[in-house]
Amino acid sequence: MICLEYKGYEVYEDGNRIIVRNIKDFNPVHTFECGQCFRWVREADGSYTGVVRDKVVNIRCANGGKELVIGNCSAEDFVNLWYHYFDLGRDYSRIKSMLSRKDGIMKKAVEFGEGIRLLRQDLWEVLISFIISANNRIPMIMKVIAILSETYGNKIMLGDKCYYTFPGIDRLAGENIDALKVCRGGFRCKYILETSRMIKDGEIDLNVLYKVGTGEAREILKKFPGVGSKVADCILLYSGIKYDVFPTDVWVKRVMEELYFQRTASFKEIQEFATTYFNGYAGFAQQYLFYYARENKIGKDRNEQGR
Repeated sequence: MICLEYKGYEVYEDGNRIIVRNIKDFNPVHTFECGQCFRWVREADGSYTGVVRDKVVNIRCANGGKELVIGNCSAEDFVNLWYHYFDLGRDYSRIKSMLSRKDGIMKKAVEFGEGIRLLRQDLWEVLISFIISANNRIPMIMKVIAILSETYGNKIMLGDKCYYTFPGIDRLAGENIDALKVCRGGFRCKYILETSRMIKDGEIDLNVLYKVGTGEAREILKKFPGVGSKVADCILLYSGIKYDVFPTDVWVKRVMEELYFQRTASFKEIQEFATTYFNGYAGFAQQYLFYYARENKIGKDRNEQGR
């Protein structure tokens, strides 16, 4: 096996896969099923297969979580894509320790989702994905995105299976509303088309989001149809642009009321509390709390399902 040392990790090439050693704070179940992404599918053996940009890989952890095995991947791919995508340059042990000291609730949430890492996903894909997510459930979101990619993306093969890249801006902007309805996105198809055309026509430059403060970035995103404050915060957080946001929908509001306020609280109140209490790590706190609350049915009516 060929070994590469890269920023504290030992990367071994073994045929058409790599083995990354010295992995910490990474559990694929926690990371891929905490609500931040929609293109990772769990296989029968417990591994996950996903498409990122023009790459399709299979991911699993080994050796008690200390090794990350990435199939259909080279050491060069790890350096150029996966190290950044999995946020492997960030010390999550320090973040978890800091958040756990806040209170007993946060300590339980961190322990429950100890293997969560916030993915640094493609901004364009996250924008469209979370427009699709509005008032929608995860299985349906995944289905809509899969159909959209199969219809308008490029084919990639892994073994005898076909996968598809997420369609580009120009590809979607050139379509019409009737054609887009094939993805079964309902009223969101109009939002997808309008958003694509706004970007293609230069009405909004997504690169600006990296250069401005959180409040201004949120307001820019809210210019897109179907993007409110919560969706905007999801886009900023799950693309790795801003970590001081605290995406809050009606259910997260109830979770915070139950766990922290013990009374009815406004969205503004919750946002202000999270921003101050969790400082610049509100996004990490939200993800641990969301996963913990969803899996333990905190803040939900009995008949409700996870988003």
